[in-house]
Amino acid sequence: MTTVSPLHYLIVSAVLLVIGTLGVLLRRNIVVILMSIELILNAVNINLVAFSHLHRQVNGQAFVLFVMAVAVAEAAVGLGILIALFRNRGTVLADEMDLLKW
Repeated sequence: MTTVSPLHYLIVSAVLLVIGTLGVLLRRNIVVILMSIELILNAVNINLVAFSHLHRQVNGQAFVLFVMAVAVAEAAVGLGILIALFRNRGTVLADEMDLLKW
């Protein structure tokens, strides 16, 4: 029987972080950028839970609940703004969003 060490969780978290970072930096679609931000937040959550379990404390697990609540609020507000921009502009590409330019 194999055991899952904290190193395994850190590897999964690092992969999620790299995928999320590449998604934010390389993609133009705002929906994909929001999903990539969620991947980054999930990578942080995996680290918090892994280290919380390693040190036998529940502080990290409790903090994950707050991070998840912020992620839900960010997704709701982000999608609301995205829908409003799509109705005004007709596109979801980040390069086309220049409403604040003079």
